[in-house]
Amino acid sequence: MENNKHFDVVVVGTGNAALSAAVTASEKNRKVLMLEKGPEHKRGGNSYFTDGAIRFAYNDLDGIRSIVEDLSDEDNVEMPEYSVQDFHDDLMKVTQGKSNPKLADHLVSKSHETILWMKEQGVKFIMNENQFYETDGKKTFWGGLPVKTDKKGIGLVESLFKKAQENGVEIWYESPAVKIETADGKVSGVKVKSKEQGEVSVSADSVILACGGFEASKEKRMEFLGDEWEDAVVRGSEYNTGDGISMALEVGAVRAGQYDGCHAHTTDYNAPRVGDYSKPGDIYKKSSYPLGLIINNEGHRFVDEGADFRNYTYAKYGKETLKQPDHKAFQLYDSQVRPNLRVEYELDEATVFKADTIEELAEKMQVDTESFVKTINDYNDAVQEGNYNPGIKDGKSTKGLSPEKTNWALKFNEAPYYAYPVTCGITFTFGGVKVNEKAEVLNESGDHIEGLYAAGEMVGDLFYHNYPGGSGLMSGSVFGRTAGLSAAERLK
Repeated sequence: MENNKHFDVVVVGTGNAALSAAVTASEKNRKVLMLEKGPEHKRGGNSYFTDGAIRFAYNDLDGIRSIVEDLSDEDNVEMPEYSVQDFHDDLMKVTQGKSNPKLADHLVSKSHETILWMKEQGVKFIMNENQFYETDGKKTFWGGLPVKTDKKGIGLVESLFKKAQENGVEIWYESPAVKIETADGKVSGVKVKSKEQGEVSVSADSVILACGGFEASKEKRMEFLGDEWEDAVVRGSEYNTGDGISMALEVGAVRAGQYDGCHAHTTDYNAPRVGDYSKPGDIYKKSSYPLGLIINNEGHRFVDEGADFRNYTYAKYGKETLKQPDHKAFQLYDSQVRPNLRVEYELDEATVFKADTIEELAEKMQVDTESFVKTINDYNDAVQEGNYNPGIKDGKSTKGLSPEKTNWALKFNEAPYYAYPVTCGITFTFGGVKVNEKAEVLNESGDHIEGLYAAGEMVGDLFYHNYPGGSGLMSGSVFGRTAGLSAAERLK
């Protein structure tokens, strides 16, 4: 590294959003530098840990075939249509109508073209094995999330790193940006703290902040989310500590979005406290709960497991788990549903208790046997008749419970029984900085800070309370590409 080195565009971060920005700007023949806070073997941000499922408006099966190369006409697939309006409706439903309309429209309307662009960059897409149930040879998909990246998040980021390298993008590791520099009210560069050379000044015409939220900062979690978040498992990068937000605020940006909200997920109770780069791919999450029951360590249910497909509830139910005593709960399954559980439940890393009776299961879980048995018996007595179909919201419910189970309610009565202890893992925070649909960072007056852009988790005012599964990854791609285009255009 040399002091006072100049780049057209500096991108802070190396996750999906940052890579999308860097590759896009470099496509326009801009000289691009990426800055990574961690060492090279811990690059990729939260994207490295994702399962790779990505939401976009594919319209119909032909739209899927344009993305997934190994899907043939002979495949017996039932695919529900999923339009831009469907994506928009899902986003507004789960955010309780609070998602910024302009940002929401930009995300959903650009989703399909962005997926096509990603494919052009070398990202390979496959069918999502966790989003269908197979009956008589027919695969029935559900939940608006039928596609994922090949080799999960690792496949995604490595494909984009390869393209960035081909395009001449320079990457500095163990080199966090510590300050955005300005001149005459415009961005003029960044200060970088190099492990080897100390503080380095880098001049740049544009800076794109794509370095995540504050989910890995215990102090900021407690400040904005609450004291109970002190002990939350960090499911992804240990380096997402809100540095980009702080730097942006120092040069006039304003906060936007739900600072007391986040994406959280039920994860194995014994999962690593931060993302383990030797075991990536989201292997600790526990997402099959709509098929079973969720019980806290006092033996009581506390959510409607069947309220909706997991794509629309898991970000919310992770937070509900954190509220339980000892931040702990158990996912319960009997033998009639266990064959339909996701592959993560079968891995060696999964913690599980197995028993031949409900009483034995309670003993192994170390919960109060009397309360536990009553909860199970009350549930079984409340299960109504109906046709069970996990591929649709089947309406097979309970009656007379609080909370009810409104879909997929089967009696819990076929031994052996299984209990998986879970806790809350935080994925990313919803609070960020205010941006427009050009990914320009805005100040208090609503004007853009010239030369400053943001993408990924740093985009505030998009997600509130919850989010549709796979839309965070899509947001990173869309706003990352938008930021790259805007920064490149500025240099004309």
